[in-house]
Amino acid sequence: MKNPMKEMNCCLTLVCHSSLEERLVDHLLEHPDWVRGFSLTHIEGGSQKEKLPSMLEQVRGRSQRVQIITILNLEDARELIGHLKIKETNSEIAYWITPVIEFGRLA
Repeated sequence: MKNPMKEMNCCLTLVCHSSLEERLVDHLLEHPDWVRGFSLTHIEGGSQKEKLPSMLEQVRGRSQRVQIITILNLEDARELIGHLKIKETNSEIAYWITPVIEFGRLA
């Protein structure tokens, strides 16, 4: 069980093609010791290295993406990324970690 005293000091952002959404969400849900919750947004994106699977995406030059954001402890974020690098080896999944100065609830 997750130690409730761990500082929620970073924001982990994951971005992937929409076809990978369910697999990525399943990984997060399987690890409540690392991830207490997350927000998911459907976005569009493109990059020079991106593979555009559909003809429509190729014409538009961008694809349907999913952005998942979670606030967690930095050590847990690194463990989660290590896990994903083993289980979901895919250059189409991008991530970044940024510091969180403060995190809390209004009630």
